[in-house]
Amino acid sequence: MNSVDHQPRAFDFETHRLKAIAEYQKVRPSYEEFADVVRKILSEVFDARELRVHSIQARAKEIESFGRKVLEPSDIGPEEPRYPNPLTDITDLAGVRVITFFPRTLEEVGNFIRSEFNVTEKSDKAQLLLEEEKFGYSSIHYLVRLKGNRTELLEYSRFKGLLAEIQVRTILQHAWAEIEHDIQYKSVNTIPTSIRRRFMSLAGMLEIGDREFQAIQDEDDLMRKSARQSVRTGELENVEITPDAVRAYLDRKLGHDGRLSDFSYEYLARQLRALGFSNLREVDECVAGFDDDRLSRYAWGARQGQIERFDLMLLAGMGENYQKLHPLRSSGDWFVPSCERKLAAFRERGVRIGSYIAPSKRVADQSAPVKADSTDAASASSNAIP
Repeated sequence: MNSVDHQPRAFDFETHRLKAIAEYQKVRPSYEEFADVVRKILSEVFDARELRVHSIQARAKEIESFGRKVLEPSDIGPEEPRYPNPLTDITDLAGVRVITFFPRTLEEVGNFIRSEFNVTEKSDKAQLLLEEEKFGYSSIHYLVRLKGNRTELLEYSRFKGLLAEIQVRTILQHAWAEIEHDIQYKSVNTIPTSIRRRFMSLAGMLEIGDREFQAIQDEDDLMRKSARQSVRTGELENVEITPDAVRAYLDRKLGHDGRLSDFSYEYLARQLRALGFSNLREVDECVAGFDDDRLSRYAWGARQGQIERFDLMLLAGMGENYQKLHPLRSSGDWFVPSCERKLAAFRERGVRIGSYIAPSKRVADQSAPVKADSTDAASASSNAIP
């Protein structure tokens, strides 16, 4: 007998691939639906808990990508496939990716995943990359199944037992992942020294960027809370003009107006800075004593919204300085006549118009009084009385 007949037959990877693809094509629509179900569950829970993320993406593994993965050899024996039973061995046939803005959100997302799904495995790719001495991106992967209470429902019953992989990463980690396909060198041992230095610098920059974005968010949250507390206690001199601080101040002074958008307060904060205000104490001094409701009725014949009423208080408190410093002063021929019309309506009703100018603008105009027409802070309480 020929000794060649006793040698083991080489594994036919191509036949293995074609057979697996044929089987996968039959079930891929189910994995596509399953991935979208997982995405919708996450989206709904994030909305309900007011957790902001950059995006949630869902997909079923592409046929071509699946075929390439089926061809991967085993680490133990290169003549054997890594995935003998591809439909059960490959765990990312349904994939969902959650991209966050900040690193701390990664753990919040993880908590929601654990609360909504049965997590069968969690892996941190950053640690694996370090152990394998490879370049790449950090991300956290969860293998999940629907919980029993969901699969008992008719619309979810067909997904019982299916696995989905949920990847969670920051937007900077995602940026690295998107370009990783173009990086030819994966191993530290094979990369040229000059390119290795640049890779390491880039990886460090991305990590620092994530930390800095998180630090900025933390500081912003702290400043917002501090500003709101200062508004509540009336300690306005240290409250900088920001959209959030202006909203808190107006809500307290004029009452909340739920119709207004974030953009409205962003625009108003820019306007106040252009007028020279640097903190809310200066703003409060300018509008002190004016009755927003009366001014609104004098100017428009009816009560207007929060920001319009506040704008009329600024006009009454600053008088001609409002027109002189306002960013709309050069916007066609409508702005100044509109201001003059409102000021005339105020004077006709006996409102004593001020000429407040913020300290930052007094440097440029040393001759400008803080409150002309005898309308200083002490007498401002009489301004709105007709």
